[in-house]
Amino acid sequence: MTSTLRPEELTENAVVDPQGKKIGKVGTVYLSDDTQQPEWVTVRTGMFGQKESFVPLRGARLDRDGLHVQVSKDQVTDAPRTDADQHLSEQESVELYRYYKLPTPRSSMENRTAGSRGRMEGARGRGEAGEAMTRSEEQLKVGKEQVETGRVRLRKYTVTEEQQIRVPVTHEEVRVEREPITDGERGNARIGDEEQEMTLHAERARVEKEAVPMEKVRLRKEDVTEEQSLSGEVRKEQIEVEDGRDKRDRRNHP
Repeated sequence: MTSTLRPEELTENAVVDPQGKKIGKVGTVYLSDDTQQPEWVTVRTGMFGQKESFVPLRGARLDRDGLHVQVSKDQVTDAPRTDADQHLSEQESVELYRYYKLPTPRSSMENRTAGSRGRMEGARGRGEAGEAMTRSEEQLKVGKEQVETGRVRLRKYTVTEEQQIRVPVTHEEVRVEREPITDGERGNARIGDEEQEMTLHAERARVEKEAVPMEKVRLRKEDVTEEQSLSGEVRKEQIEVEDGRDKRDRRNHP
């Protein structure tokens, strides 16, 4: 193994093969009879995890996403079946070593389990372990729900405003033109009253109104994603060991 693995750390971890495929969950941890270190684990496989297969821990490492082993998922699936609730016989142990092409140790592997369904045995050699205490803690669970935040109504109404437009207009004005009398017109002069009348014209600006379509306006909903921060208080249990054995009073014994 690449690092020392503790039995209590292995239980219930996911088992992952070198290709990243999840094989199953650790069911039982087996200790080596020689080193008293974890050497095998059983993995729950099959429908609903009803079957358990043995997986070697040689070269295994424990990571955040589970226990990474050096054998493939197919190898574990085809491994020899043994009863994980019983002691392994020497023949069964040798058969497993041969199947995984591992060197067989001098002594057979003995069934010392550490962490089967929360129980811990074999972590202290051949001594018995007490009942396990489960430490629990609360975790925040985040969910989302659809709530109505308001309604938008599109309504058209009329407002009146005053506009000023400058329009060029034309009008006629009278201008008096004077020109001298020629020699040929001097004998035709008459004295008397005379008048002339001329009609003047002018353009007048006129305002008319018409309704002209300008644009189309419609309502459309769109989803906008934003991040919100949530916080909450959670409780978790801590483990404290109280040693009731007598201690020497070192104040009088330097």
